[in-house]
Amino acid sequence: MPAIRTEQLTKRYGDHVAVDSLDLAVDEGEIFGLLGPNGAGKTTTVLMLLGLSEPTEGHAEVVGLDPRRHPLEVKRRVGYLPDAVGFYEHLTGRENLRYTARLNGLDGRDAEARISALLEEVGLDERGDDPVGTYSRGMRQRLGLADALVKDPEVLILDEPTVAIDPEGVQEMLALIKALPERGVTVLLSSHLLDQVQSVCDRIGIFARGRLAAHGTVDELAAAHGGRTTLELRTLGEDPRPILRGLPGVIDVRDEGDLVLVDAPGDVREEVARRLAQAGSWVVHMAVRRERLDEIYRRFFREVQADGRHAG
Repeated sequence: MPAIRTEQLTKRYGDHVAVDSLDLAVDEGEIFGLLGPNGAGKTTTVLMLLGLSEPTEGHAEVVGLDPRRHPLEVKRRVGYLPDAVGFYEHLTGRENLRYTARLNGLDGRDAEARISALLEEVGLDERGDDPVGTYSRGMRQRLGLADALVKDPEVLILDEPTVAIDPEGVQEMLALIKALPERGVTVLLSSHLLDQVQSVCDRIGIFARGRLAAHGTVDELAAAHGGRTTLELRTLGEDPRPILRGLPGVIDVRDEGDLVLVDAPGDVREEVARRLAQAGSWVVHMAVRRERLDEIYRRFFREVQADGRHAG
């Protein structure tokens, strides 16, 4: 059973459709990114998954529970980190976590040990006894992550967790997010920051006009939306370029320093290695360059706009 599953999930506000017939499955232990511009429906989806907003139509399950019927149980088993976490400014980081622990029925030595471990994990062990009012934005977000993990959730939903954080703080936060599946946590990351989504997510769903218009790995999205694979090579022996230019499907062959770059619609590694070996050109380095998500994203929305103009 997926950790998160929706079927035809829809939310309307009057005539405005914020989320339109969403079918989504997030597997246990993966980091799934919800990507899209502001107003695309990401936050509305998150609120329905948390049981904080009721869908107009359709169905959702989180850890096997319907958030409409079992909102309290979902909240006990799901952590949530919004884009701006609210804390008691005059209390220390440790005291804020202690308060959250008590709200979730945790107290005593076990709770204190857990709080200390989480403060160390998010890099706040030396500042845990300082008032939160003295924390930077990045420190607050890391404390927010610790706060969401206090109850040992099965699923963690992150809504724009790195907005307005300095570059060093962003890297610290992304490293913490990337490590979450190691502790058995499934992560749903909602963001509009493409490079960050690509750096941590196993799969990505692109929202457009309230719909999940595409989903998959970066490579799958690239293949589905006019992308190309770039293969980088370093060889010994015969010049590989004439051989590579003659291969079926190869779009372009070009030089980059001591590398030869080969552009093709898909993965041509096996055929390239075979042909070069036959011609006496030996491969000493071969790697696929992953396409940048921002390039896929721009192509995707050009397609959406073109479809809209055609429909009009």
